[in-house]
Amino acid sequence: MPVASRAESAVINAAGLVQGIVLVTFPAASTIFTDPRQYGLSSAQYGDMFLPQVLTAIAGSLLGAGLARRISAKKVYLLGLALSLLSMVLLLVSVLVKTDHAVAYPLLLVATAFLGAGFGLTVPILNTYASAFHPASVDKSVLVLNALLGLGTVLAPVFVAVFDGLGFWWGLPVLSAALLLALIAASLPLPLRTSADSPQARGRAAAQARAGAMHSLAALHGAALPARRPRIPARFWMYAAFILLYGICETMNGNWSQLEMTTRLGASKAQASIALAAFWGMVTVGRVLFALVERWLPARITFHLLPLVLVGSFVLIGILPAHAAIAGVAVFALAGLGCSALLPLTISFGEEELTAMAAALAGGVIAFYQIGYGLAAFGVGPLQHAGLSLSAIFGGTAIVAAVLTALSFAVSPFRGRPAARASTGSSPSATALPREG
Repeated sequence: MPVASRAESAVINAAGLVQGIVLVTFPAASTIFTDPRQYGLSSAQYGDMFLPQVLTAIAGSLLGAGLARRISAKKVYLLGLALSLLSMVLLLVSVLVKTDHAVAYPLLLVATAFLGAGFGLTVPILNTYASAFHPASVDKSVLVLNALLGLGTVLAPVFVAVFDGLGFWWGLPVLSAALLLALIAASLPLPLRTSADSPQARGRAAAQARAGAMHSLAALHGAALPARRPRIPARFWMYAAFILLYGICETMNGNWSQLEMTTRLGASKAQASIALAAFWGMVTVGRVLFALVERWLPARITFHLLPLVLVGSFVLIGILPAHAAIAGVAVFALAGLGCSALLPLTISFGEEELTAMAAALAGGVIAFYQIGYGLAAFGVGPLQHAGLSLSAIFGGTAIVAAVLTALSFAVSPFRGRPAARASTGSSPSATALPREG
């Protein structure tokens, strides 16, 4: 395929930044949703709000690649942007009826469902574009894209704090909707093609679809046909377990840090937003940092050390004294560093080892990441209802991080050979890291 134009590269990088802002819009507004003067949601209702997002994000990440082969990557990318835009529109509509719980809450549920679908479809395609547009510098282009995505996740809580201080927190979804509209308008006239969009690739996809239809028809008539679908390697489930636990650890910080800051640590809404921005900021900085120092600190060592940082951060959050808002910001920043490189390294290690399913591994890993996200997002409410405080739940998550540490040693022994390339991550600000050679 031809080398991408500057306009195409700029639009894809801008899409990473905008997608980061949109993705964290709901967690960034957590104190708004639980404020009795606003939506008045309980912790359980706030957590349950993310269930539709998890389900649709899993579906999008698993189905997006196949859909792109059928209708083109550009159409899947634009569909994802449109779904994210619809999510922001529904969030704005909910502001008008926020005191009517019977109407506002269903609107929020539908909004998060569209947000998850948009994330699941768009972010993997963005990583594909970053690789395809710059075949001679894949690692650099993916790092730039995901650093911008990470910057977006940092900006969202900052924007909420600014707009809330001005008296209209809903300025964030207005801004997000405007950015998405501008992005769609800028993307429509561009080719945005990948090698999979070539006539030859589309012809192969059509042939595979016809073969699949014939296979199904023959099966209905009782014909014996050889199995075509390869078996999932047993080692994949080790990666899946690792990334599921990682998803729990990341989401505890990403979705619940602001409530912990305001309810126990005595923080203002602005300070709580700073804590969330510090978390996502260190996630992004850490991914870039570990990519830069890989020559001196091998990726395998980083993979073992970061879960230990998470263990320490969760223990510290659980034992912080009341009204320690400044210390809370620092500890959540530490947690961001602990999360930083784990997801992209997991995908990179998996694509190197599990070559038989390398093309589908990223989607599978992201699906299990979303399961972990869901467990943390809507599992905290029931635990609080059972009598546990949010700080106790944070402290207890140190056990999850400890298991994550043990699993890192189960995954890493297979890292003995050099990688041909670094992989691309597709969670918030997931930056590919180079491998040790």
